[in-house]
Amino acid sequence: MTELKDRLRVDLTAAMKARDTTTVATLRMALSAVSNEEVSGSAARELSDEEVRAVLAREAKKRREAVEAFTAAGREERAAQERAEGEVLAGYLPTQLKDDELSRMVAEAVEEVTVTLGERPGQRQMGQVMKAVTARTAGRAEGARVAAAVRAALAG
Repeated sequence: MTELKDRLRVDLTAAMKARDTTTVATLRMALSAVSNEEVSGSAARELSDEEVRAVLAREAKKRREAVEAFTAAGREERAAQERAEGEVLAGYLPTQLKDDELSRMVAEAVEEVTVTLGERPGQRQMGQVMKAVTARTAGRAEGARVAAAVRAALAG
C-alpha cells in the first residue's frame, strides 16, 4: 500500500474516533475515489503516491467548483460544507505555488525553449512551453493557472 493511501486510512480511523463527521465523510469519499481509480481500466492495480495525489487534486477541484455553484445559487450552508471538505483534502496536497513563483518557472521554461528553438517562442510553441512548465510545477499549480501564465508570457 502506498504511503499516502495508508495515511488517509489512518487519518480516517482517527477522525472516526474523534467523531469528526466532515473529515470522516471527506476521507471516505477520497478513499472511494482512489479505489475506483485502482479498479478502472483493463486490470486492477495499486496506485502510486503521485497517482493518489492526482485523484485527491481532482476531488479538491470538484469541491472548489461546487462551492462556486452553491454560492451562485444562494445555498451558503452547502457551500460551507463543500469548502470544509476542500480544506480537508488540501491537507494531503502539496502547497500551491504563489503567482510570482509560477511566473519565474514560466520565464525559465520560455528561456529553455528559446535555447532549443534558437528564437523566442510564440503562441504556436505554447505546447512546448506548457510541457516544460508542467514538469516543473508537478501538481503544485492548476493547469488553467499555468496555461494563463504561459499565454501571458508568450504574448509579451
